Amino acid sequence: MVEGIITKGIGGFYYVKTENGTIECRARGLFREENLKPLIGDRVLIRINSEDNTGYIEEILPRKSQLLRPPVANVTQVIIVMSIKNPDINPWLMDRFIVMAEKEKLNILICINKVDLDYDKSQELINIYKGIGYDVIGTSTKENIGINELKEHLNNNISVFAGPSGVGKSSLLNAINKDFKLKTGDVSAKTKRGRHTTRHVELLELNKDSYVLDTPGFGSLNLDFIEDELELKEYFREIKKHGTDCKFSSCLHENEPECAVKKQVELGNISETRYSSYLDFLQEIRENRRY
Repeated sequence: MVEGIITKGIGGFYYVKTENGTIECRARGLFREENLKPLIGDRVLIRINSEDNTGYIEEILPRKSQLLRPPVANVTQVIIVMSIKNPDINPWLMDRFIVMAEKEKLNILICINKVDLDYDKSQELINIYKGIGYDVIGTSTKENIGINELKEHLNNNISVFAGPSGVGKSSLLNAINKDFKLKTGDVSAKTKRGRHTTRHVELLELNKDSYVLDTPGFGSLNLDFIEDELELKEYFREIKKHGTDCKFSSCLHENEPECAVKKQVELGNISETRYSSYLDFLQEIRENRRY
């Protein structure tokens, strides 16, 4: 059998990149019985039919990581792309992506795109998230800002570009590698939202050890992968850090007395926007638990 990596899946067919080229494959029915579905990014073993050079996926090798949305495997890094304008920045949604990546213990790079549309607001946001401890870069394909720095972060990683439609994920990827030639779209003047240009998840090769995933944009992300409300504070770095000074170890940093986190919010050491996201997510987890 031949080992390869699934780069694309459409209509029940999986395209597996091997040392001998890309092979169109189907998956064994056994996977359905085991409730196991091949994912983009999976390392697999395939059996090739010499008559027509198609193949069957015989085995899915152990995954190092797995995301539910987008459904991909073996990603090492999440590039969270948000535009400062057109569409307007949505810190609440950005925090949801961060929680997802923290949960999976992935490297996180925050990319604030279209910084040329509002340099001051971009820098303010960059400073907030850098202060928390995240790698953050400002980019603009129009002004060629931050493109080389972004490219350096992609080396020796399988990176997924995540973010809502219209923020410029495909444009950034085209700027990184002009051979990608991904379709890009404008933001609707009526809804102020981006139009979907990426229709499916696809693994794109930068070099031998570096891949990127362009994914369809989406405007929401359910937090149903968090079952216990106490778990949430683990995915907000600054809340986890200051929470060790709370009077009660089980403090949810909501209504409890002598809460160090609330004190840090009052002092301005924790962003009010981030704290608001935390409280919103806390309530959502409780709502999910009721159903």
